[in-house]
Amino acid sequence: EVSKPLFPVAGVPMVQHHIEACAKVPGMKEVLLMGFYQPHEALSRFLASAQQEFKIPIRYLQEYAALGTGGGIYHFRDQILSGGAEAFFVLNADVCSEFPLQEMLEFRQQHGDAHSFVILGTTANRTQALNYGCIVANADTQEVQHYVEKPSTFVSEIINCGIYLFTPAIFQHIGEVFQRNQQELVLEESSNGWQRAEVIRLEQDVFTALAGSGKLYVYKTDGFWSQIKSAGSAIYASRLYLNQYSKSHPERLAQNKPGGPIIRGNVYIHPTASIDSTAVLGPNVSIGEGVTVGAGVRVRESIVLHGASLHDHTCVLNTIVGWDSTIGRWARVEGTPSDPNPNDPYAKIDSETLFRDGRLTPSITILGCSVTIPAEVVILNSIVLPHKELSRSYKNQIIL
Repeated sequence: EVSKPLFPVAGVPMVQHHIEACAKVPGMKEVLLMGFYQPHEALSRFLASAQQEFKIPIRYLQEYAALGTGGGIYHFRDQILSGGAEAFFVLNADVCSEFPLQEMLEFRQQHGDAHSFVILGTTANRTQALNYGCIVANADTQEVQHYVEKPSTFVSEIINCGIYLFTPAIFQHIGEVFQRNQQELVLEESSNGWQRAEVIRLEQDVFTALAGSGKLYVYKTDGFWSQIKSAGSAIYASRLYLNQYSKSHPERLAQNKPGGPIIRGNVYIHPTASIDSTAVLGPNVSIGEGVTVGAGVRVRESIVLHGASLHDHTCVLNTIVGWDSTIGRWARVEGTPSDPNPNDPYAKIDSETLFRDGRLTPSITILGCSVTIPAEVVILNSIVLPHKELSRSYKNQIIL
């Protein structure tokens, strides 16, 4: 019920982490959000408050149709170039990262020329690399020699992070793809007419062609990075950001205080939340606006969204609790984490399929908004759709 970029991760909307990183770059003139969402009240409110907080103009540009990762920026090229931009960043909204934007700028000055482009890359393990765009680069110059999106066999351990630094010259390359698409559509007049020449994918259509031309470079980061494709990955992303707060925003992390709840590890608590002093929270917990947490409650590895209420002695583990949901006394709501392998430094989070062998894959538990869980029940590895009032315990179920 909320557009994904506004879903709160570590206490703030997912896309706010991106805007914060952009606002820190010296000489950054404005931030443009592009998407296919209808602009709505929540988005307008968020943009107004973010503009005030980060002192930078932020605008939302709505695509008339889903145009793909390259089609959107090509469609709005005049808006992007209107201020005489010498370079611009493109960031996918559904990634969580340290966003080393300044480092990418410095890297571009040292490698390549004024017209080269930079992709942010990171190392994945060999099996998981197949789920991403894979980059083969020259070890000395970091020039991208070969690029394959989601290859069927192993190509490289360096994967595309979905964060790019472009110059206006990129539009010439996207324009060539657009012209080619148009010619192909003219030739295939028999096609159903739903294909659009404007739908352009940066990865498959542009990077594959640019690789090996001396124009594309990869900047490899050792900082944290993860995709946020599913609710389970939001809990993992929340952990990465909360961890970073100890350096970047220590004021956002809750501290143990006399008369306050017991805090273990990194925890974010919204100032308006009311939490009993006997509750134990953490590690990796984010508590939203106006949440009520009763006596003896235990919350770990979870996101509790605004207006939710956890009654006395509930236990909430590996769960997303939707806004305005209620969990009754002595209930236990638990999921199975889908974290990357902790023993593999290059492991990424798997985008789990919902079902395996006809069964629901054990994953984190998700309560939609305004869900009511009765007292003294157990909800395990289940997904509960919004506005449900449960009457008993459930395990490994999707409750529609």
